[in-house]
Amino acid sequence: MNRLQGKVAIITGGNAGIGEAIAKLFADEGAQVVVTGRRKEELDRVVKGIGVNGGRALAVAGSVTDEAHVKEVVAQATRTFGKLHILVNNAGIGDFGKRLHEMDDATWANVLDINLTGVFRMTRAALPELIKSGGGSIINISTVASLVGIRGLSAYAASKGGLDALTRSLAVDYAQDHIRCNAVNPGLVDTPMAAPLMADPASLEPIMAQYAIRRPGKPEEVAKMVLYLASDESTWVTGGTFPIDGGMTIHKG
Repeated sequence: MNRLQGKVAIITGGNAGIGEAIAKLFADEGAQVVVTGRRKEELDRVVKGIGVNGGRALAVAGSVTDEAHVKEVVAQATRTFGKLHILVNNAGIGDFGKRLHEMDDATWANVLDINLTGVFRMTRAALPELIKSGGGSIINISTVASLVGIRGLSAYAASKGGLDALTRSLAVDYAQDHIRCNAVNPGLVDTPMAAPLMADPASLEPIMAQYAIRRPGKPEEVAKMVLYLASDESTWVTGGTFPIDGGMTIHKG
């Protein structure tokens, strides 16, 4: 059974890593998918792969920092596929390894603009269409760094902590419109963002020692949790934060 048959989904940051895995899984489950991101070539590659497997997908290149782009994503989604039912706010960046006094204003502002304000822009644009469709699901991709303290992640953790709080507020504000909103909080996942760390065993090993399951996650594993929250299997689930972290937070909590 296709769990997203007839649904239309927007996935930001859908050109690689977790976003790409979500887009492919959603399409396999029957959804019509719109992927966004800043690298058009990578978006086109994802869309082509979905099409080869019999799915329907559309790429709209741009940044969640651009209000005109955000509005165009929603417009193209509804113009092409008719409605909108699911929004996955996955686009994000990190600036890792710096303590707060080592960070300049521009870095701080850029991380928050993409990771938090970008979600605000994208969600604000999508909500009227979700309401018009009779409801739906918003899934925000957060991080375990919003739940526990991790060295050198000040701006990233702050942006994602705000995202968790925004998730709860959206869940309360739009429950009567039949719109659910949840956050997924991955630990270390083997993605392009994490590639430098993955290539450095001396740095990776002590981090993995904090995980009960002693390995990084896979994008496809995170995508399966997102699928549950997007589907009608989770119709009584809203306002939650869902760690998927190989048991990392059971040591840190």
